[in-house]
Amino acid sequence: MPALPPVLRLAACSLGLTLAAHAAASDESPLIDSINQFRGQVQRCDGQASHELPPLNVDPRLVLPASGSGDLRDAMARAGYPMVSVQAISLSGPRDAQAAMAAVQESFCKVVLDPQFIDIGVSHQGQDWRIVVARPLLPSNLGNAQAEGQKLLAQLNTARAQPHTCGAQAFSPAPPLAWNATLAQVAQAHAQDMANRNYFDHLDHDGHTPGDRAELAGYNAQALGENIAAGQDSVAKVVAGWLASPGHCANLMNPQFRDLGAAYATDPKSDAGIYWTGMFGAQ
Repeated sequence: MPALPPVLRLAACSLGLTLAAHAAASDESPLIDSINQFRGQVQRCDGQASHELPPLNVDPRLVLPASGSGDLRDAMARAGYPMVSVQAISLSGPRDAQAAMAAVQESFCKVVLDPQFIDIGVSHQGQDWRIVVARPLLPSNLGNAQAEGQKLLAQLNTARAQPHTCGAQAFSPAPPLAWNATLAQVAQAHAQDMANRNYFDHLDHDGHTPGDRAELAGYNAQALGENIAAGQDSVAKVVAGWLASPGHCANLMNPQFRDLGAAYATDPKSDAGIYWTGMFGAQ
C-alpha cells in the first residue's frame, strides 16, 4: 500500500520544545544526508533546473516535535533561533528515511532547493516526520566586504594546502592564491547585483558571463573560474559549502589558478539576504 501523501504545514507545536539528542539519531541523519546530496547536484524542480547548493547545517534548535501545531515563528523564538525566514515540512506516512526523501523530492523540492535556507533540523516519531529549514539573521560581527574577502582568501589557501577529493576527482595540495584587486571589484559588483536584483546565477542580468565581467574590468585571464554562494552568514560556512560541492571544490583546488578576488553583498529585501562571489584567475 502506498504511503499517505505528505502534507506541508507552516506551523509547529506550541508545547515546550524538547531539543533532545535524538536529532542525530539513525533515521534523521540519513534523511539530512540525502537532502544535502540532493542539493549538491543540479536538479529539475517545478520545470526549472536548480544550481549546485551547499549542504544545510544541522542546528538542534530547529528540531521540533514530529507531530503538533502552533506558530512556527514563536517556536523559533522560544528555541533561541534568531531567524529571517523558516519553513517546515510535515510528512505523515513514510516508514523510513528513504521513503521520506522520496516524498520530499516529489512534493517539496522547491523548499529544500531554496538557496536562502542554510540550517536544518529533522525529527520523526513513527511515520510522522518534521523537517525545518531556516535562515538566521546575519551576525553583527560580520566585517565589510573587503575584510571578509580577505578572510575568504586565507581560508581558501588553508584548504588548498591539503589534498581534497571533489566528487570523483582527487586533487593534490595546490599553491596559495594571491589577492587581486581587479577580481575583487568584479566579485563585489556581481555579489551586489545578485543581492539587489534578487537572483542567484553566474550569468548576470545583462547576459555577461564571469569571463565577460573579468575582461570588461581589464583582467586578461588565461584561466578563470567563479564560485557563488547565498545565505551563508560566515566565511567558514561558505568554504565548507564549496568544499562539499564537487564543481565548486574543483574550482577551489584548481592548481592553474593563482589569483583571487572575493566579496559579499547584502540586501534585506532579497530572498537569501547575503550573496558571496569568489573569482579565481590566472593571467
